[in-house]
Amino acid sequence: MDEVKKIVNDIKAGNIKPIYFLMGEEAYYIDKLAAYIENTVLSEEERGFNQMVLYGKDVTVDDIVSNAKRYPMMAEHQVIIVKEAQHLSRTIENLASYAENPQPTTVLVVCYKYAKLDKRKKIYKAVQKSGVIFESKKLYENQVSDWIRKVLAGKGYRITPKAAILLVEFLGTDLGKINNELEKLKLVVPKEQEITPEAIEVNIGISKDYNNFELKKAIGERNVTKATRILNYFAQNPKDNPFVLTVTLLNTFFTQLLQYHGLSDHNPKNVAKVLGVNPYFVKEYQVAAKNYPMRKVSGVIAALRELDVKGKGVGANLAQKDLLKELLVKIM
Repeated sequence: MDEVKKIVNDIKAGNIKPIYFLMGEEAYYIDKLAAYIENTVLSEEERGFNQMVLYGKDVTVDDIVSNAKRYPMMAEHQVIIVKEAQHLSRTIENLASYAENPQPTTVLVVCYKYAKLDKRKKIYKAVQKSGVIFESKKLYENQVSDWIRKVLAGKGYRITPKAAILLVEFLGTDLGKINNELEKLKLVVPKEQEITPEAIEVNIGISKDYNNFELKKAIGERNVTKATRILNYFAQNPKDNPFVLTVTLLNTFFTQLLQYHGLSDHNPKNVAKVLGVNPYFVKEYQVAAKNYPMRKVSGVIAALRELDVKGKGVGANLAQKDLLKELLVKIM
């Protein structure tokens, strides 16, 4: 993310602000920036007397301000990092008076996860004027595979599109969780080798053949045999393959397929842009569109919504095995 790079480069250049207010739904970059400041602004010798980590659930805003107003000992700065500051949401506005006139020798880092400040409030305007406000936004699912590719490329590694999608499908959009798995892969896959679904299966435990990605492809091709085999595997391993996730992903696929049918321009680049998918997967939509006319797609979406309700125990109490059978019948 360009904004993260700018903050890091400014700190490297000595342009250090007195307040860094890190907020937003995606915790990954908040943690990364806080850790960078924690490990670089002060030398190891200076940290003992001049660096403090506070937790929002254990302190008040007054406690934070009191510590922030102290002077550093034998150092240019002191660093105060407030983690879990979202617990102070009801009183965070009280920090505005300090933000209007912050201690120039203090670097105050506020980690305000899973929430954000109201831009109309005094605190937002005060911090924006004297320091840095960084909002870490949640990535959409179709953006995460590209993020994986860029993160790995920055370290000299390569990954196939299918392998990246497999990670997103299994791990979701939590960048911290994904990064932990990427670190494992970097330990076992040489840089000269591309990270493949096979490498993920061996080292992370995600099946390259029995997953929602392969199920979606089989259904799009109307490959009943392959789809049945995958669904049988899901029925035997329900904890690793929750029904609600399968229904949600298929609903997304068929909703995108409905969009595909409505396009006047079926050029692969345009399709990828409108549907928000990697160009590598456009062919799957082209194949599925031939097998599922628009009217059929609308019927499938309606059936998936009905099954989603059943899967949550509303109006039915079916085992996952029975739900999966019904899913296959209604789609294919």
